[in-house]
Amino acid sequence: MKFVLFYHSLVSDWNHGNAHFLRGVVSELLDRSHTVHVYEPADGWSLGNLRTERGVAIDEFHVAFPELSSRFYELETLDLDAVLEGADVVIVHEWNEPELIARIGEHAARTGCKALFHDTHHRSVTDVESMASLDLRHYHGVLAFGRTVAERYREHGWARETWVWHEAADLRRFHPLPRTECAGDLVWVGNWGDDERGAELVEFLIEPAERLGLNATVHGVRYPQHALHTLRGAGIRHDGWLPNHKVPGVFARYRCTVHVPRQAYVQQLRGIPTIRMFEALSCGIPLISAPWYDDEELFRTGTDYLMAADGRQMQRHLRAVLTDTELSASLVRHGLETIRTRHSCAHRVDELLSIVGTPGARRAHPAKAREALEMSA
Repeated sequence: MKFVLFYHSLVSDWNHGNAHFLRGVVSELLDRSHTVHVYEPADGWSLGNLRTERGVAIDEFHVAFPELSSRFYELETLDLDAVLEGADVVIVHEWNEPELIARIGEHAARTGCKALFHDTHHRSVTDVESMASLDLRHYHGVLAFGRTVAERYREHGWARETWVWHEAADLRRFHPLPRTECAGDLVWVGNWGDDERGAELVEFLIEPAERLGLNATVHGVRYPQHALHTLRGAGIRHDGWLPNHKVPGVFARYRCTVHVPRQAYVQQLRGIPTIRMFEALSCGIPLISAPWYDDEELFRTGTDYLMAADGRQMQRHLRAVLTDTELSASLVRHGLETIRTRHSCAHRVDELLSIVGTPGARRAHPAKAREALEMSA
């Protein structure tokens, strides 16, 4: 099959976690002999910041992912007839311009190419007005990265069909590596952002690490001066942006990591972890999480990872993982088991192919598609 994908960026993962999953899915589709073309805007926000901060990192991407490439476009000159010629499926991520989203839907209805909308963000609950304004009439349905997001589309009638399509780990890159040296006790890979989890990072990462006197390192971007000052005061190193393909090597040099979700995902998007959780477990590093609600039973709390209800319990869990080798080994073993049996990008591609292969998702007859478009106009 020929897949055409429109996403914010394949090349840049600078403050752009969706690139992690996208790379894994595209690699898996290519490995199964499908044709995949990925399009991203030439002036994308993430790529622009990456170029400003680490221009050579773009060359690094091509070395790390030799099978992957993006086609850059400008919306004003984009020729969808040429881009979508022969396409069986077009997937459009929610971080695209509304104009492009609408144009692709209209093109799909006219030609019979199947259009799917992919939502991996919280705007369905935090910015309902913007999401309601998107023209998804001609999309076959929505791929939602959690049940709560899928339910929003059903409740508001925004889409004809929805499927839960969780993110997952790219096992080609995310797997345990030999532990040749130890750089420290605790590492956290994540961005500070707009203070939407600043209090949680202090409670579940900074203060426990300081109280235990841990040798700890943080990687990530968008750390304001007050956050950097807090890290320094706690004796925690901040090593800036880390290309995602280098994360497994960093995990291999530390003894544990933590998962600190943003509040929007804890309270409003229950059941959806960050992709960092999938990736940490797949790398075989013991993981302790701040509170979140695993409503969809993706993992086995207390078996695959430990959950801390507050900062004091996080401190106790960190001490236990760092001193109890049997506990640490058990978490690694069970976490890997869950990822490998349920949460790899290969599993998600199986799900995607099942979705596009369902009777309602097969390529429509162009004449009937054109008629449907005209009737809905």
